[in-house]
Amino acid sequence: MTLEPASLALHLRAVGLIMAGLVAVNVCVPGRLGWKEDLARVSPLNRQIFVAHTVFLILLLALLAALFLACADALLEPGRLSRAVLSGLIAFWGLRMLMQWFFYSPAHWRGDRFRTLAHGVFSLAWIYVTGVCASALWVNLHAAAR
Repeated sequence: MTLEPASLALHLRAVGLIMAGLVAVNVCVPGRLGWKEDLARVSPLNRQIFVAHTVFLILLLALLAALFLACADALLEPGRLSRAVLSGLIAFWGLRMLMQWFFYSPAHWRGDRFRTLAHGVFSLAWIYVTGVCASALWVNLHAAAR
C-alpha cells in the first residue's frame, strides 16, 4: 500500500465500504446463527441488552462507514482530532483482530468450510482496516511534523 495521501484516501474509502458491508452482514447474522432460538433461553433483561447492543453495534458500523466515505481526506489532515480518531480506530480494530484469533474458539470454524472462509475473510478485513488506519495516522503525524 502506498502512503501517498491521495492513494491513502482511496484506501480509507475502501474501509468505508467494508464498514457498510459489515452493516449488511450484521443484519443477516441473527438468522444465520439462530439467535432467536438461543436468546429465547436467556432472561428478558439479558435478551434486551443483547438486542440493544447489537442495534448500537450496527449503528456504530454505519457511522464509521459514513466517516470513512465522507471524511477520508479530513482524517489525513494533521490535527489533534484526526489523530485521536485514527488512534482509537487502530486500537478498536487491532483488538478486534486479536479477538478473532485468541478469543473465539477455533472449534467454531475449523472443519466448516463456510465458517473457515468467514474467519479468513474477517481476519484479512481486520488486518486491512487496522493497517489503513495506522498508515493514515503515520501520514498524518509526518505531515504535522513538516
